[in-house]
Amino acid sequence: MDDNIINEIIKYLESLHPLPSEDVPDIQLYMDQVTGFMEARLSMLKRNPEDKALTKTMINNYSKNRLLPPSEKKRYSREHLLLLLFIYYYKGILNLSDISVILGPLEDKYFNGTSPLRLQDIYDEIFSLEDRGMKDLINDIRRKYDIAKNTFPESNDKISALSGEDQEELRLFSFLSELLFDVFLKRRVMEMIIDRIRQDTAMKKSAMMNQNTSAEKRMKEKRRN
Repeated sequence: MDDNIINEIIKYLESLHPLPSEDVPDIQLYMDQVTGFMEARLSMLKRNPEDKALTKTMINNYSKNRLLPPSEKKRYSREHLLLLLFIYYYKGILNLSDISVILGPLEDKYFNGTSPLRLQDIYDEIFSLEDRGMKDLINDIRRKYDIAKNTFPESNDKISALSGEDQEELRLFSFLSELLFDVFLKRRVMEMIIDRIRQDTAMKKSAMMNQNTSAEKRMKEKRRN
């Protein structure tokens, strides 16, 4: 395979960095300002220049699906923008229902809440792992590339009968398949964890409802007596 491919991939990955929380405006923004900010700061992550990082329709859809708390007098806070960044990163892998399971506890406990731990603190902690994670990712991609280069060897008569172009095409397919299998398995692991969270949440809600029902029954019995 042409090593320019892996070199371009690594160069691109090394140019990517999460948006620091201090660069997220700590003022109330209207929707047009929010979409403009996200468009400007996430442009490097778009596949095509004409793609939109965030639109008004997306924001309304996130609010409708309870991924994003309502705006305050049509204005959005820094906490809103941090949640939108989390949603942006997650939505390429997970559906909105799964994302709501992940972000729900953050919104309930740390969005404009009374907890000493802020949503910004959580964002900073999560993305402090980025440097080590990116190095590991680049090393893993390079390793997969080297493995793929050695697949479909010319020592195999069936492979040697193919044109050089066809051989390269198969090795590139091998590289893509390795990446795909890795993403597929990691997504399944994420889904398993999310399903566990969803189940635990449902059990807690059920237990709370049972407690409330029992308390109501006791109150009614006291009134009768």
